[in-house]
Amino acid sequence: MKLAVEVVDAAELMAKDRHGSASPFVEVEFEGQVQRTQTKQKDLSPAWNETLLFNVPDPSQLPHRTIEVCVYHDATKPGGGGGHQRNFLGRVRLSGVSVAPSAAEAGVHRYPLDKRGFFSNVRGDIALRVYALPDAFPSGPSPAPATHVRDAPPLFVSEPASIEATGLKKSTDDEAKDEPPRSFFSIPAAFGGAGGQMNQAAAGGAPPLVQVRAEPSAAGAPVRPPAIIMAGKPEFGLVETAPPLASRLGYRTSDKMAAAYDMVEQMRYLYVNVVKARDLPTMDLTGSLDPYVEVKLGNYKGVTKHLEKNANPVWRQVFAFSKGNIQASQLEVVVKDKDLVRDDFVGRVVFELTDVPQRVPPDSPLAPQWYRLEDKKGDKLKKGEVMLAVWMGTQADEAFPDAWHSDAHTVAAADALATTRSKVYFSPKLIYLRVQAIEAQDLVPADKSRPPNMILKIQLGGQVRRTRPVAGTTNPIWGDEFLLVASEPFDEPLVFTVEDRVAANQDEPVGRLNLPVSAAHKRTENKQFESRWYSLAKPSASKEEAGGDKKEKFSSKLHVRLYLETGYHVLDESTHYSSDFQPAAKILRKSSIGILELGILSARNLIPMKAKEGRTTDAYCVAKYGPKWVRTRTLLSTLSPQWNEQYTWEVFDPSTVLTVAVFDNGHLAGHKEDAKDQRIGKVRIRLSTLEADRVYTHFYPLLVLQPSGVKKTGELHLAVRFSCTSWINMLALYGKPLLPKMHYTVPISVMQMDSLRRQAMMIVAIRLGRAEPPLRKEVVEYLLDVDIYMWSIRRSKANFDRLTSLLSGATAIAKWFDAVSKWKNPVTTVLVHVLFLILVFFPELILPTIFLYLSVIGIWRYRLRPRHPSHMDPRLSRADSANPDELDEEFDSFPTTKAADLVRMRYDRLRSVAGRVQTVAGDLASQGERAQAILSWRDPRATAICALIFIVLAVVFYVTPFQVVVVLVGMYLLRHPKFRSKMPSVPFNFYRRLPSKSDMLL
Repeated sequence: MKLAVEVVDAAELMAKDRHGSASPFVEVEFEGQVQRTQTKQKDLSPAWNETLLFNVPDPSQLPHRTIEVCVYHDATKPGGGGGHQRNFLGRVRLSGVSVAPSAAEAGVHRYPLDKRGFFSNVRGDIALRVYALPDAFPSGPSPAPATHVRDAPPLFVSEPASIEATGLKKSTDDEAKDEPPRSFFSIPAAFGGAGGQMNQAAAGGAPPLVQVRAEPSAAGAPVRPPAIIMAGKPEFGLVETAPPLASRLGYRTSDKMAAAYDMVEQMRYLYVNVVKARDLPTMDLTGSLDPYVEVKLGNYKGVTKHLEKNANPVWRQVFAFSKGNIQASQLEVVVKDKDLVRDDFVGRVVFELTDVPQRVPPDSPLAPQWYRLEDKKGDKLKKGEVMLAVWMGTQADEAFPDAWHSDAHTVAAADALATTRSKVYFSPKLIYLRVQAIEAQDLVPADKSRPPNMILKIQLGGQVRRTRPVAGTTNPIWGDEFLLVASEPFDEPLVFTVEDRVAANQDEPVGRLNLPVSAAHKRTENKQFESRWYSLAKPSASKEEAGGDKKEKFSSKLHVRLYLETGYHVLDESTHYSSDFQPAAKILRKSSIGILELGILSARNLIPMKAKEGRTTDAYCVAKYGPKWVRTRTLLSTLSPQWNEQYTWEVFDPSTVLTVAVFDNGHLAGHKEDAKDQRIGKVRIRLSTLEADRVYTHFYPLLVLQPSGVKKTGELHLAVRFSCTSWINMLALYGKPLLPKMHYTVPISVMQMDSLRRQAMMIVAIRLGRAEPPLRKEVVEYLLDVDIYMWSIRRSKANFDRLTSLLSGATAIAKWFDAVSKWKNPVTTVLVHVLFLILVFFPELILPTIFLYLSVIGIWRYRLRPRHPSHMDPRLSRADSANPDELDEEFDSFPTTKAADLVRMRYDRLRSVAGRVQTVAGDLASQGERAQAILSWRDPRATAICALIFIVLAVVFYVTPFQVVVVLVGMYLLRHPKFRSKMPSVPFNFYRRLPSKSDMLL
């Protein structure tokens, strides 16, 4: 039997040379066998990806053995004259119990590096993969170091679903039931002495074992892996799963968390609430104390901020240690004094994890208690107490969002740590502001020697509107109307500036007026309010004078009318993917019809976004529905993150879309102005396609369109449930308009709506970017689809394909009728004749037959209904067939930054495409104009012929029974091919000869 230790990589190691870097290598020792990896020169986050093999003399004793992994800095001089030297960078000790029985069941796990002695100073973590191999090698001495296993499965695969996706061997459901859960164990750092040897006396010769993580469930209870059902293509299709959720039928749990947190897998956390301390002893000669608290659990350590010169500090900080990161049997809370050289030990409190109480909401928060500090020997101090609360909870705990997580232990900066926490955001309340610029009186131009040319400029924040110029008068009348987007609270004033255009690009201000937006009338319907006159102040006047507060005997006047249009819904996202249609006025809003619950479970097979930095991906999710945005916590350096966070929204309209996107956090290295969160992929789910009260659990493909083509960047595991609370209101919505009433009584033009949408998107992005932590501009724009209305020949082709597919039904009916009328299948044609005669002689059966036929088709297609939510389809969007030049044009900025020759070629191509589109549009218009020309006497002979024919038809239909006429027409259409001619029919020729308006075009 062989033991394989796969050294994957390390992150954020301690610098050891004078250049602020290190040349690390890893040395692994097992049963006296020592092997090492290659040295990575000048790299603090090296990646080795090497597998070291060791002989196991007695496999039955493997659980009682220890694997020691040490990281060193190779300090050997380049010339080799100084001999081989190495500096300690950290170590990890693993118990043989944690060895996986096979490579297929082994996952990559990250371990924080621990000190070797009291004076050691280490930092960072290391990723390892440990498993057993069958004895396929001849017995003898140890194999050569750094032996690579060619057939090893891909790295960073730890979840059961990910193992299945990579094609590794997996057990069946029956085998999974009988297989006991496997646990990983490590050796607590407290059992290592300064010399690096294990102190096993207290444990009876064997090191104590501490459970780290249970497989295969991250919820704390060993359950079998979720079942995988492929839907569609394996590459871009959905993958249906059956995770152990409390909301799914057949899964029962006695945990109270299932009542309100049943859409995600349960995750256990050890919470430590460090509240405050009192009567701390002074440690410095000056009598001062700069205390802080260090919470240690195995190799993980959380630190509070230090408070200067304070013997009674108050911290109020919560630490959360995932159950998968628990590597010790004791929790140690140490109070220290911050010093320049070495921090002094003040006291500590030790908790046994077996005595920690369990708490799950809706239980009230655990009351903190005072604990007397102990010295290093365990004796109580004479003075000094710390107030703590320690409990075991889940992600449903109210302390979970703002807690310091052991998953983010490598983030040191406070501002970067804030970006790793889960938060909820709300979009600002947006309202349309309608401004009617009527007129102005008694304007005083700066230059009276020339006729004035007056313009009114209206500005609200970054939105600027200008009226048309009125020349030759100091009392201009504009009569123009504008719409702007305002947001509550109305912090920015509405600024009116009357300008005199003295040159082509030169305007001189004549007067200014500042008005608060709250001065406008609020209206919910098309109702007129009185306009108002305002006094204009000089352009250089103070704010009070510009606002009209100062009364003057005579001044220039401005006549305007202002409305806050609360009856509209301000569109801040694309109408195709809108998640909200509620008006701004609360009195006009509809009542809620249901609840939308979203469980963001996990992701798998994400692409490494930080490969150049020696990391993988720091992924987090953002979901938007209505005005509510949610952001999950960031999980560091993993390609298979497990969030297991649940969120809820009120639903007011089923014809809305939920959008979920995955990003890579690019702000973990501190504040960088040019840093951006990179897009990984996006998922859209339309609520009307979901069955009520059904839990949908799928892996959704994450697709990103790049200049090189469409790329799958991973899969997102979601649980979605739409619960209807009012079926009557929901069914009634299908007969009501989508948008509020004002959109139809006083409609907004398409061009103006597009401009207002962009302004609303900008306001939302700016407002959410001012939150803490901010929701970045690139995140908001990606979820709101800012660039969806930009030109794209790929999208144009996709829309053309959608249009032709809609006509495919009519084309199929026409082909079927042509085949019947030409007797290509005589049996079908005879049956059609019989059905036709029955309907003619019994006309009362025509409508019932049609509706019955449609109803039967609907019932028949029920078995073919979609079983999965819709998702991004690269074939429908023509993403998989677009050529590189088309994609390069789509990703070009606006205005373009390409060379003139390339732009000319693309412009000529655009002219060609637009020419064909205009030809098709012209042909459709011509057909409609020919129909209008039948009785318009544009062609007097054709109109006379039609009028005469209509008189004859009226007489014939009067004297001939209707059934006879229908029979004759039907038999003529269904006549045998022997009686047909290949030449066009007379009505077709007559219609083609009718005039259209195409000859009137220039």
